[in-house]
Amino acid sequence: MYSLDINFLKDRAPIEFNENKPVRQPINLGDLTPVFIGVGVGLLFPVLTLGGLWFLNAQNDGLSKKIAQLEQEGKELDGKIADIKKIKDETAGVQDQTQALVTVFDQIRPWSAMLQDLRDRIPASVQVENIRQIPPVIPPPAAAGTAPDPKPSNPAGLLEINGYARSFSDVNDFLLSMGQSKLLNAAESGISTAELIDAPPITGAVPPENKSQDTSGVKIKPPQVVKYTIKASLSNVPASELIRELEQKGTVGLVKRIRSLQETGAIAK
Repeated sequence: MYSLDINFLKDRAPIEFNENKPVRQPINLGDLTPVFIGVGVGLLFPVLTLGGLWFLNAQNDGLSKKIAQLEQEGKELDGKIADIKKIKDETAGVQDQTQALVTVFDQIRPWSAMLQDLRDRIPASVQVENIRQIPPVIPPPAAAGTAPDPKPSNPAGLLEINGYARSFSDVNDFLLSMGQSKLLNAAESGISTAELIDAPPITGAVPPENKSQDTSGVKIKPPQVVKYTIKASLSNVPASELIRELEQKGTVGLVKRIRSLQETGAIAK
């Protein structure tokens, strides 16, 4: 058999090398350092941005939980504040009622003390027939849009004393003697009426016996007395400032109550 022996190298045309063709320079990694730096810086900002966003989201979540907790605590505090306000209102109401009760005690004028005081000041020539207390005139509440009515000048009231005296001077002496009392207000006390009348039997005067056979024909007149009415204003001084006078007049119960209130601090000493 025959075999073919072909030599391709021998038949290939020779390759011509051009000495002017540029030769590719080898890459130096040291020259790419600015590029790497730029790429790193470029990647750093997104990483920082994503990290900042993650941190802010974490902070927002924490703040949201804190806000929810504070709102819950605020609601609880609002409830406690409402309870405290309610307690304060109830306490203020009790204090107002207590103060009103204390004021009532401090404005009491016991009849026993007033009668004893008058008894000590009545002149021998003056007779008292009747004593009554006149309460103060309290104005009605003012209508809306109008000025309030003035308060009564004497909230304690008045004493009206009726009786008989031997003369007008005796009535004046009685009024002056009453003006020295600390239970009465002399500036607002005075004689309302005073007139000379025939002495009624209540005064103890004995009417004369006129005999029809009187030779002189002169009719003997009965003795005359002065019928008076005195209105004495009660003092506005609190009873707590009149303890000594009330004790002297025998008002023991009221004095004990006032001193008990003074010990508790409800009334100033």
